[in-house]
Amino acid sequence: MDRKAVLRSFLDEDAAERDITTQTLLENKYVSARIEAREEMVLSGIEECVELFGLVGVAALPKKKDGEKAEPYEVILTLHGRVHSILAAERTALNLLGRMSGIASAANAAGVLAREINDHVRVAGTRKTAPGLRYFDKKAVAAGGGLPHRYDLEEAFLIKDTHRSFLAVDEAVRKCREKFPKKIIDCEVESVEDALRAAEAGADTIMFDNMSPETIAEAISALEAAGLRDKVMLEISGGIKAEKISAFKGLDIDIISMGALTHSVLCADVSLEIE
Repeated sequence: MDRKAVLRSFLDEDAAERDITTQTLLENKYVSARIEAREEMVLSGIEECVELFGLVGVAALPKKKDGEKAEPYEVILTLHGRVHSILAAERTALNLLGRMSGIASAANAAGVLAREINDHVRVAGTRKTAPGLRYFDKKAVAAGGGLPHRYDLEEAFLIKDTHRSFLAVDEAVRKCREKFPKKIIDCEVESVEDALRAAEAGADTIMFDNMSPETIAEAISALEAAGLRDKVMLEISGGIKAEKISAFKGLDIDIISMGALTHSVLCADVSLEIE
């Protein structure tokens, strides 16, 4: 992906060079400005802000790094350039910084809750991202300490219920392995039996999709009894929200995938102030 071209398209979408209000009312003089946090957050999108302002000729100096925490009213970036240019990129930069920091903050908070399940479980994003924003959404998940997970349909196999409607789970796994031997195979299952069949067929990850903690515990016990537990990663998925994570406490799982991290984004509150 040409990130600079994508960021340029974001500015073009907002008609950044045709800000009739600013151009009519303000003399285009050099000014200094700052972007600051208005609440506690985990930051993501700082690099993108620097590039966005650079595209309109504004010098942006980061005071924090992606993945770091910011406190209320802490300065994230300082800016210096012509006021027309600063205000032209303001909304685009704040929108992206706020969205990415919101995702990073949610991933970080979910990770804290996940570690109460066991000491090795990781939170992961999904492909439930806004079209055109997947790169930025997944980058933000990683900044918050989460796993970005599969980026697109080509990167890895994900055998879902729609695929299993046409063929048995073990047959699906074997076909995938034969076609692309080196690709990761993730396989959704909805029963203890399917979990065993997928693991026996050589799946890399068993995804417990919309399964109760009790059924997942039963499946883990069955995998252990069959000597298969250490051969697969175990993931829970399906409508997982932060408040539901504690229900899985004590289970020997490795990954919790959460579409809510990116499909229900609560933007972090950031602000630009002219000095």
